[in-house]
Amino acid sequence: MLYFKDFIFAFISTVGFSVFFNVPKKSIFYAGITGAVGWTVYLLIKNITQSMTFANFIGAISIGVLGEIFARLDKKPVTIFVIPGIVPLVPGYGIYLSMEKLINQDFYKAVEVGTEAIFIGGAISVGIILVSSVAKVLKKRKLKVEVNK
Repeated sequence: MLYFKDFIFAFISTVGFSVFFNVPKKSIFYAGITGAVGWTVYLLIKNITQSMTFANFIGAISIGVLGEIFARLDKKPVTIFVIPGIVPLVPGYGIYLSMEKLINQDFYKAVEVGTEAIFIGGAISVGIILVSSVAKVLKKRKLKVEVNK
């Protein structure tokens, strides 16, 4: 029950971005679930480890895995589910805060917050790429096994 409200709001925001990105109507629900689960996993891991970067990495992995699963179920490209799904994880506030600190000439804090936002963005990218790469390897291996039969 603790994460239910966060799940619902992440679902709504992901659905909104899915509409904005012209995701097919049939796939919007799956995209919403992908973003909501990714955000909920992020919150859970952040509360356990107190590391935003690691939590974003695990959240991105869960988004990537769900994106791959829903792409197979719905017979659509993975990007339809992953791109709207990562929107809740994007460190927009961190980037905004670092720009605000730069304008106010608080350079130390700007570098601190900006570096964390860059690491978070990198963690999200690596998580998605890792899942995508593993999925491609597994798919090639499956095709190779089927050809050899």
